[in-house]
Amino acid sequence: MRVCVDYDKCTGLGLCESIAPEFFEVQDDGSLELLQSDAAEAQRAELLEAARACPTEAIRIED
Repeated sequence: MRVCVDYDKCTGLGLCESIAPEFFEVQDDGSLELLQSDAAEAQRAELLEAARACPTEAIRIED
């Protein structure tokens, strides 16, 4: 599975980082860094929760 971020939509609030810190990190300037884009099936629930928590719907999980 693959994690995708629409950086044009992202506002850097960091909800995704609080849920899945091994995938997302908000930088000092407020920009989001995707730390890894490939994910194992065992991480699906965590990543879906991070995507649902994103207020701007900038995170997408693809199979």
